[in-house]
Amino acid sequence: MVKLSGDLKAFQTRLGHEFERPELLLRALTHGSVSSPTRPDNQRLEFLGDRVLGLVMAEAMLARDKKASEGQLAPRFNALVRKETCADVARQIDLGAVLRLGRSEMISGGRRKQALLGDAMEAVIAAIYVDAGFEVAQDVVLGLWGERIASVEADARDPKTALQEWAQARKQNPPSYVELARSGPDHAPVFTIAVRLESGQEAQAEANSKRLAEQAAAKTLLGRLES
Repeated sequence: MVKLSGDLKAFQTRLGHEFERPELLLRALTHGSVSSPTRPDNQRLEFLGDRVLGLVMAEAMLARDKKASEGQLAPRFNALVRKETCADVARQIDLGAVLRLGRSEMISGGRRKQALLGDAMEAVIAAIYVDAGFEVAQDVVLGLWGERIASVEADARDPKTALQEWAQARKQNPPSYVELARSGPDHAPVFTIAVRLESGQEAQAEANSKRLAEQAAAKTLLGRLES
């Protein structure tokens, strides 16, 4: 019988599920940088967890809006299951603190990396599913995602696409994105990005990846244009 450390028991409390088979949790938290033949990594669980999360969110979307078309549901669904959202939920329960990482990943700030957190969150969902079945996994996911499900319409549109559509509708060229600055250490950079329209409007934003900074800048500018 695998015994969990105090940190992992506390994580179970934050997660909202106590494992009958704690080895599943250990595997879900094991990154490839520290895996071995006797210590498998979480990639297979991540693959399964992505599908479990998708089914939970698809059912939640259909139950919440019984009249929505597929075209209306799809962007809401994508906003809820994307890697960024999974990583946000992982941060909410401090999943990074219990990730099992190799030395190189720890040095490079792996506990804060969005991709690692998102992947591990999906793996943990799969571990719950294997441990206790779909209904338990569904309850845990719905509890963790919480208000994100109710407020998804506000965030469902990809802001870069929406801003480009706004410009095209007014016969402007597509927005341009310019990197203004990069700061912080190599393992945790912060990018400052400006988005500019042909008409002269612009906005800036910061994030730990260029893509996220571009999206944040587009969202800010779109909010100004539509207010």
